[in-house]
Amino acid sequence: MNPQNDLRRLPVKSLHGIGRVKESAYARLGIYSVYDLLYFFPRAYENRGNITLLRDYTPDVKNAVILTVATEPKVSLIRKGMSILKFNAFDDSGMCSITYFNQDYLKDKFHVGSTFRFWGKTEQKNGRYFMNSPAAEPYSENISLPPFVSVYRLTEGLSGKQISDNINSALSLAAEYLPDPLPPEIREENGLCTLHFALRQIHFPNGQEELAAAKKRLIFEEFFVFSLGMSLNIRNITADTDAPPCADTDITPLTSLLPYSLTDAQIRAIDSIASDMSKSRPMGRIVVGDVGCGKTVCAAAAMYIAVKNGRQAALMAPTEILANQHYNDLYPIFEKLNIRCALLTGSTTASQKNKIYSSLCSSDPLERTDIVIGTHALISDKVEFFAPGLIVTDEQHRFGVGQRAALSRKNNHSHMLVMSATPIPRSLALILYGDLDMSKIDTMPPGRQTVDTFLVDESYRARLDAFIRKQADAGSQVYIVCPAVEEKEAEDDEIALSEISLQSSFNYGSAPKKPPLKAAVKYASELQNRLKGYKIAFVHGKMSAKEKDGIMKSFAAGDIQILVSTTVIEVGVNVPNASLMIVENAERFGLSQLHQLRGRVGRGQKKSYCILVCGTKSKNELGENALRRLETMCRCHDGYQIAQEDLKLRGPGDFLANSGNDNIRQSGSVCFRIADMCRDTELLTRAFSCAKKFFASDPTLMSAPGLKLETESMFSLNSDIIS
Repeated sequence: MNPQNDLRRLPVKSLHGIGRVKESAYARLGIYSVYDLLYFFPRAYENRGNITLLRDYTPDVKNAVILTVATEPKVSLIRKGMSILKFNAFDDSGMCSITYFNQDYLKDKFHVGSTFRFWGKTEQKNGRYFMNSPAAEPYSENISLPPFVSVYRLTEGLSGKQISDNINSALSLAAEYLPDPLPPEIREENGLCTLHFALRQIHFPNGQEELAAAKKRLIFEEFFVFSLGMSLNIRNITADTDAPPCADTDITPLTSLLPYSLTDAQIRAIDSIASDMSKSRPMGRIVVGDVGCGKTVCAAAAMYIAVKNGRQAALMAPTEILANQHYNDLYPIFEKLNIRCALLTGSTTASQKNKIYSSLCSSDPLERTDIVIGTHALISDKVEFFAPGLIVTDEQHRFGVGQRAALSRKNNHSHMLVMSATPIPRSLALILYGDLDMSKIDTMPPGRQTVDTFLVDESYRARLDAFIRKQADAGSQVYIVCPAVEEKEAEDDEIALSEISLQSSFNYGSAPKKPPLKAAVKYASELQNRLKGYKIAFVHGKMSAKEKDGIMKSFAAGDIQILVSTTVIEVGVNVPNASLMIVENAERFGLSQLHQLRGRVGRGQKKSYCILVCGTKSKNELGENALRRLETMCRCHDGYQIAQEDLKLRGPGDFLANSGNDNIRQSGSVCFRIADMCRDTELLTRAFSCAKKFFASDPTLMSAPGLKLETESMFSLNSDIIS
């Protein structure tokens, strides 16, 4: 029997004073076991140790004062269902009138001459002091009251005192039945306190230093356990597998066909890829870099190495537009190298799909497809490879462990390369890609220019139209991005917002009204009326792949001057002649998404611009956070700085929502109990580094059963899965 497992299974009702009603109340807080209660951390702390005299009170904040009861408490009935209890108490600086509402039972608590530590807001009027419903604790010079009092999230039927009392009982059990999962050498190396000390101090801190030590320990442990879980997950995916070593890594024939020279950062990334692929251990590497930094050529080099060594390669993109673009860019190069390349997407005809399926699994090297580029169609059961060697997934932030694992299982014994054009802070990269080695392309190819970015409001509409005409007349092309596809979508958004506003005004006060969404279809029609004579088209995700592909080809060929679109063009699309990006309702987008959109221009020789249009009559009508985001875009062009700011403003949810990481989603571990990847970056980095070393020495965690149990719990994995 595992004692730690006992507390996980020991119901919270086993603690003294918890019956059915309290058990149900705890269930509403997600607390079912004694273990859950121990890890139900305070949401805040009240510093009641900073005692002041009445005359030294601070207005509009809660103060701690030591007062002696001067008069007997009296209860008065104000009206039916409303009573007040009043009495006076004093210290050396004055007299205070204390009032409680509908708490008649307190009458027997406050006896004349007894002393209490009162905690609450203090007011002064005509030389007298007043406190309404302060917290009160009996005070004696012989009894030391805790300086910090924990504040918990509450629900009906549970008071803060009840929770504190129950946690105190749970801590007594923990001292006997909850072993510390962190090995002593890990604690010593990182200067961490024991688990029992941390749990007691997080709930009942003796002071700031003790509280800080408790937080450090618990935050480190969460990150450490999470990192171990990531390592276990990738070990399961690649367990007992090897990959074909690709000894011939000379890519000179490929690079000689390129119309440009590789940057130092690209060379470093390709060298790392080549080194990984030359080994029998499966490569697991991610190439990250800003928009336009040249990640695709790194993937091309990896695929070339695979094919050169007699293997096949697959490249999976999140959209057909991007898959088509990769195919159109890479096919001419690979054709010159006598490498057979195919495109497989949802819109590929049935007969063509069957030909590709057959050629991929052909044993005849003269008939076999060497490289296939496609979308999720590559995960189809009908796709089989005769000589799998390399899997590449592009725009990794659109996929996750689960999806790339599906493609990996289809291609047993393959190397894996993933790419992401969404720059993310290192702390978040460790969370999303902790199972991968990372190559960062941190320099841009020659010729990539800075895109001047401006924020305007609706009052600039006429000038904006004039600027569009100027760009089109000069032979340039224009993107205009709208957040909605059709009016119905925009109307549904407004209805939802109005419902939220009504609900919010009833419960919490009015929510700010957001400006209406611009819909791409209607916008394109209105723009055609305003800009007669210009070639305008629109594209959005609800179109068929054939329609989208046709429009994008026309735009790339220069047949369309102005393209109105949704964010379907957010990633990968490359039209060097486009010099102006306009984003409508820019306040509705996150910083990283805006940075991706801006990256669609500035790819050629022409001076390029990005104009962010807020949907309000004046920029000053925007909320503080929205204005801060958009102003950040105007002054900052480095994707990693932008991502860091986005993480601070919006948190990790928007990055992780599209990650597709099934294990993260299932475990709920994105919502750490106490750790914060924005705030605790130093501990995050240290914990991940330490966990990687520990896992290398003990990949089954057999030496640390407590850690294994914690990891199973966090990732909701069964022991037979990760053993």
